[in-house]
Amino acid sequence: MENKKSIDLKHQKHPTIKDPLILSAIVFLAVIGAIIGVQLITSLGISANTSIIGAVFAMILARIPLQQLVRFKSVHSQNLIQTSISAATFGAASSLILPIGIPYVLGMEHLIIPLFIGVVLAMYLDAYLLFKFFDTKVFPAKGTWPPGIATAEAIKAGDEGGKRAKHLLTGVGIGVLGSILKIPMSAFGVAFIGNIWALSMFGIGLLLSGYSPALFGVNLDDYYVAHGFMIGAGIIALIQVIYLIFEKKNNTDKDVDYAKTPKEIGKAFSQGFVAYVAITIIIALLGGLYTKMSLGMLIGFILFATLAAFAHELIVGIAAMHAGWFPAFAVALITLIIGIMIGFPVEALAMIAGFSACTGVAFADMGYDLKTGYILRGNGEDQKFEKEGRKHQMLAGVVGFTVAAVVVLFTFENYFSQGLIPPINHVYAASIEAGLSGDIATQLMIWAIPGALLQFIGGSGKQLGVLFSTGLLLVNPLAGWAVLVGIIIRLMVLKSNAAKYEQDMTIMAAGVIAGDAIYSFMSSIIKIGK
Repeated sequence: MENKKSIDLKHQKHPTIKDPLILSAIVFLAVIGAIIGVQLITSLGISANTSIIGAVFAMILARIPLQQLVRFKSVHSQNLIQTSISAATFGAASSLILPIGIPYVLGMEHLIIPLFIGVVLAMYLDAYLLFKFFDTKVFPAKGTWPPGIATAEAIKAGDEGGKRAKHLLTGVGIGVLGSILKIPMSAFGVAFIGNIWALSMFGIGLLLSGYSPALFGVNLDDYYVAHGFMIGAGIIALIQVIYLIFEKKNNTDKDVDYAKTPKEIGKAFSQGFVAYVAITIIIALLGGLYTKMSLGMLIGFILFATLAAFAHELIVGIAAMHAGWFPAFAVALITLIIGIMIGFPVEALAMIAGFSACTGVAFADMGYDLKTGYILRGNGEDQKFEKEGRKHQMLAGVVGFTVAAVVVLFTFENYFSQGLIPPINHVYAASIEAGLSGDIATQLMIWAIPGALLQFIGGSGKQLGVLFSTGLLLVNPLAGWAVLVGIIIRLMVLKSNAAKYEQDMTIMAAGVIAGDAIYSFMSSIIKIGK
């Protein structure tokens, strides 16, 4: 049966967005996804993963008894649709309307359009760079990318039915039930899929951030512990990424095939750096920042914004790959704090905050989507088909991002005029207006040291520093308990005779994540309706 499937895989042609019906479905759902994303981020301050919703919609289309809709029975057509709606939702919410809300809150409405142009370009670049970095030593296709696994298992269950569907639906039921009881079920599900070392540090970080006031009488945020840890871990992670890019193949890699060679990765890295420099220059020119700074300060701004964008993208991508959670808003706040310490003028700080908040989100989302496609296309069994499918997914994502840009452009004024602004924007604005003291800079440097050491000790494979810092930045102790309990159960299963059920456990875990996403999405829509 497996051999037959492999033969069929090598002879099939991947669906394309050039198909009018597929393109129509993609655009239609992308519009819905973008509107949902904008509504959620401005009213509730959150963004939802709509991949499962897109996949379910495609499955429903496939079951309508019309000849024209038969094409939607293909799991690859369903994958293109989920890629587009996911891109549109995250793109509209976190990559676009959130960043441009920062200058609005600060009363600098003249900076909105220049920043909008910059973040749209950065969003496309984000997705392109993940496309280039995916299936490399830095971001391997075999990496976890938990939401990607959840979406793939949902699509496969809908296609194959039987035992797989039973396990997945059981997981969905557990996920929904746990979510109703206010348990962070996505964190619980991730524990059965991701790297145990990385997730253990993530869970410990979550618990420390939540219970430090009760246990130690200290609020970690008052001493910028989490921010310092992430700065130190982020710097080491960036160095490790650069090392991996230019490192020659060693013995640990001899049995691992990556789609991209180190030379190709290095080229993409260079292209990304140059592109970010270009986007930063565009923002500076269109926003008139050159009139607010000396030539030396302007050059410093361009270099800082470029490096911050790259670092932010990589940190968010690493956290997303290992844990399925990423501290995009918090890392952007760190970038802003450093910008304030350097002494950039207020207009430049507004642009830095928006630009850094944008980067990383599209990168992580595209990673989830390509992981879904990688599983559905046979885990790289046929590299030609894998590369073809990946290209079509990228194009579907571009359609989603483009729809998101159009929706945000024509709706942001209406939302902002009603006071519907992402809540985190007020935090950014308050930080810019208040400034920082020298004590804060000292605290950041002190806590950056253990963050750097932890990341160095864990290495690029475990990402202990980045994941621990991520947990510290996300104040959610219940999620910490969920992760650690899940890890304990997983270890007990692996050490018992039940290890043979590991595959079933993975499918159920994917269902748990999917159930949590479905419940979160539906409850958010109900809240908006009220």
